[in-house]
Amino acid sequence: MTDFFIKKISEIKIVDLIASESVIIGLDVGDRTIGVAVSDRRIRIASGLTTVIRKEMSMDIAHLLESIRYHNVGSVIFGWPLQMNGIPGEQCKKVLEFIGYLSAYLKVCFAQWDERFSTKVIDKLMIEADLSRRKRKKIIDRNAAVYILQGAIDFLNSSNRLLE
Repeated sequence: MTDFFIKKISEIKIVDLIASESVIIGLDVGDRTIGVAVSDRRIRIASGLTTVIRKEMSMDIAHLLESIRYHNVGSVIFGWPLQMNGIPGEQCKKVLEFIGYLSAYLKVCFAQWDERFSTKVIDKLMIEADLSRRKRKKIIDRNAAVYILQGAIDFLNSSNRLLE
């Protein structure tokens, strides 16, 4: 693992990403799966991409790098699983370790986004949509990544409008 720098979300410049035709990818890193979402080229809308079933670190990284390179990713937003009191817990350490490994292969901006309610919100929405438990299980992590990424995109767009 290498040393890497996590930027504040507000340091991501949408104008630069659009100019380089890059996108932002969102990750919901869990112990068993990694939900992956990607933005459009105008950095307005997040869409679900895939769910990586975790096997071993090298395979997980290889799978993600394939998607990241295909989509010309300029920034990575990862869910930051704070405890309910706002303090980083054990799961934050695991996410940080994973992002550290990923950063060794990828020279882009990394930023974190509070994900405390992402999975619960998405699960509730899918229950309201009357999806079966089996269907929900297959897409929950990918949709949590969409929720995380869309929140970050909305924040970035509103912040950039304020600066204009």
